[in-house]
Amino acid sequence: MAGPAPFGGLPDSPATGSGFRPPAQPRSVGSGRLWATGAATAVVAALVAVVATTLVRGVLGIPLFAPHRAGAWGDITTGNLAGWAVAGALAATGLLHLLLLTVAQPRAFFSWIAGLVTGALALLPFTTTLGMDEKLASAGVFLAIGATITGLLATTAYSVVSFPDREGW
Repeated sequence: MAGPAPFGGLPDSPATGSGFRPPAQPRSVGSGRLWATGAATAVVAALVAVVATTLVRGVLGIPLFAPHRAGAWGDITTGNLAGWAVAGALAATGLLHLLLLTVAQPRAFFSWIAGLVTGALALLPFTTTLGMDEKLASAGVFLAIGATITGLLATTAYSVVSFPDREGW
């Protein structure tokens, strides 16, 4: 078929001439870069946990994850939360790696899975006997951590994948 490319600026498929061209399959995943990205995401997620907890405890005055007398930084539970944020980011990196190697549209599946896990964690405080302020604050902190992990990994996913050469289409 001659003329301009009918589908997203890509030339016609030589097999069908229909203008549709399937996406290229990844040739390889740069595992080192992916896991370095996951490690950087883990650091950012831990910092988000500390900053969000400090905001809630210090600025808003809500005794989140520790008694009020523990101050703006809280107690060991703030460190535990940061540690779980690191673990969550590394687990999400492993999930993303698996999806990049195995499924079509891995970023879409990753975003759905990570978003649903984040939503479940944000709903968890509402199953407790905490006051409504503590429930809302806990949910907000969990949402901030989950959104950070999901956003950073989903937006950088394809920067670690190399695709085969598209010449010859």
